[in-house]
Amino acid sequence: MIMRRIIAGAIAAWALGFVWFAVALPQPAEQMQTDAIVVPTGSGGRIQRGLEILQTGAAEQMLVTGVDVSVQPDEFQAEFDVPTRIMDCCVTLGFSALDTRGNARETAEWLADRNYTSLRLVTADWHMRRASLELQDQLPDDIDVLTDAVHSEPSFGTLFIEYHKFIAVWAQQVLG
Repeated sequence: MIMRRIIAGAIAAWALGFVWFAVALPQPAEQMQTDAIVVPTGSGGRIQRGLEILQTGAAEQMLVTGVDVSVQPDEFQAEFDVPTRIMDCCVTLGFSALDTRGNARETAEWLADRNYTSLRLVTADWHMRRASLELQDQLPDDIDVLTDAVHSEPSFGTLFIEYHKFIAVWAQQVLG
């Protein structure tokens, strides 16, 4: 009897958590100044959003983390129509990350070389919670992270998988 209640409670918590995760997706941030912008590669709209913010002067630099090693800077510049002056001064392509945890490590290393105290994380709404958790786990406590979610229309499958990845990262940080 007690075991059934525990199992039922766990299932209810899981289901309510999934509803929250799917319905209350993070939103875009307002225009605020940060030292840097960090954009993990992935679904559409992320890089464009980061470049738009960078070009308004709302940050000094932008790191695009998780870029495929075969991508050349001039190819990136052409694909995203980045002005040369912006590409040369303000955009760093990071090639070492292969996943979200790697994006966080690459970002922490990039920030360690600079004296920045704030950054704007730009990623898809469905990816934001996990990316933010991974990033905050790697960064010193004195770095402020502004989350700026790019609106998407994720499938049920994407949300289902991402919810479980989020739970795994959260549990690992809480328990270990």
